[in-house]
Amino acid sequence: MFRALWTAASGMTAQQTNIDTISNNLANVNNIGFKKSRAFFQDLIYQEIKPAGAISAAGLTHPTGIQVGLGTKVSAIEKVHSQGSFQNTDVDLDIAIEGDGYFQFQLPNGDIGYTRAGSLKIDVNGNLTNENGYLLDPAVTIPDNTTSIAFGEDGTISVVTPDQDEAQEVGQIELVRFINPAGLKSIGKNFYVPTGASGEPVAGTPGEENFGTIAQGVLEMSNVSVVEDMVNMITAQRAYEINSKAIQTADDMLQVVNSLKR
Repeated sequence: MFRALWTAASGMTAQQTNIDTISNNLANVNNIGFKKSRAFFQDLIYQEIKPAGAISAAGLTHPTGIQVGLGTKVSAIEKVHSQGSFQNTDVDLDIAIEGDGYFQFQLPNGDIGYTRAGSLKIDVNGNLTNENGYLLDPAVTIPDNTTSIAFGEDGTISVVTPDQDEAQEVGQIELVRFINPAGLKSIGKNFYVPTGASGEPVAGTPGEENFGTIAQGVLEMSNVSVVEDMVNMITAQRAYEINSKAIQTADDMLQVVNSLKR
């Protein structure tokens, strides 16, 4: 009976983590470049009371055994790096990747962080940064007298200034990709860093070698589906309730046993 209590408790713990994951998805539904997560579960070890294939005293072989499961646990929480929907902003410094790839920014500690969020800004020194002031990598400096800026599909950055009749190229956006994006580590602020599971970053030019192209005046929104996560949340809630009911039932049965002892 105590086995049932702990087994059902493991189910409640697992579903609580599932709800935490879904809640984080919904909280970031309007977050630029955010990638949703999903939880995976696996069963725990089994208590083997009788092994399959055991031979009885009469010399008969049991076709099945007796194994009692001891519950479940969360085995992984995976980031789903599918492309989100695009939102047209008509802002020159808003860019998005149509296809595979990540932008590179220099983090405060000197490392490179990777993101799909392409809302660029220009700091006091004319450098292209994100909203947190992290420098785009490779660094690009925009002249202070720039009247317009254009991003090509191949990542080229061109500007027009009053003293130039034609647009001049001032930089190039470089994208990177990973053999296993699900292995990237989230560090907050829509940034990822590589791990031993993600593999090393492979750099390339937008539009070449299966890298995505650059679109200007649009932003990639999160890939969270509100309807899907609402359904998942209801399912997780029902699973939590039924595990709670199992604990209550086991407790009622223990009460019956205790009453028989009196």
